[in-house]
Amino acid sequence: MLDVRILGEVAYEEAQTLMKDLQQQRIEGIIPDTLLILSHPEVVTVGPRARNDGIQPPADYPTVAVDRGGGLTWHGPGQVVGYPVVKWGEREGEASVADVIHIIEGWLIETLATFGVVGVRDERMQGVWVNGRKVCSIGLSFLRWVSRHGFSVNLNTPVGRVEGVAGCGLAADTTTSLRALGHDIHSEDFVQALLPVVHRTLGTTSENR
Repeated sequence: MLDVRILGEVAYEEAQTLMKDLQQQRIEGIIPDTLLILSHPEVVTVGPRARNDGIQPPADYPTVAVDRGGGLTWHGPGQVVGYPVVKWGEREGEASVADVIHIIEGWLIETLATFGVVGVRDERMQGVWVNGRKVCSIGLSFLRWVSRHGFSVNLNTPVGRVEGVAGCGLAADTTTSLRALGHDIHSEDFVQALLPVVHRTLGTTSENR
C-alpha cells in the first residue's frame, strides 16, 4: 500500500520535521510507504558536498542546511516536490541507492512523456534532463533502507531564480524550468499523471488531501 499525501505549500523546515517523523514510523512499521507531494516557499537547500566545498548560492537566496546527498538545490513556486518515505529493497531491482535513483528517474521520465516531453538521464548528474538542461533534481537520505527527501520538478518557476543557482556542482543556468523550454504543464496535471506511474512501482494508492 502507498499512502499519498498532497499537502500544498509547506515551509521547508516543517516538511523536514515531518519527513523524519514519518521515516521513523515507517521503520517501525506504523505506517505504509508514504509519498508526500508539496511545494515550498523559495529556499536553497545546502547539502554536505556544498558545505564541505564552501559553496553558497547568491546572497539574495534564503538557505537551509540538509543531510541528503548532493550540493545546492533550489525550491520554490512553480515546482512540484515529492518525498517518498519508502522502505526499499523489498521489490526486484532495489538492491542499491543507484537502483532507487534510477527508479525515481523513471517515474519522472515516464510522466513527462505523457505530455509529449522527452526526458532523459545524463551522465553529468542524477536527475532528469530535457534538451540538455536539468529540469528534475533527486537527492535522498536513507535510514535502515527507508528513504526521505526525494525529487523536485521545475514546471513554471520564476524567471531566473532556479537558473541563478549552481546546483549540485553544475554551472549556473544548467538547471531550468519546463516552461522556459517551451513546455507549459500545470502542477495538478503533472501530479495526476505521476501518481499512476508511482502506483505501478509501489502498490495500491490512497490519497489524503
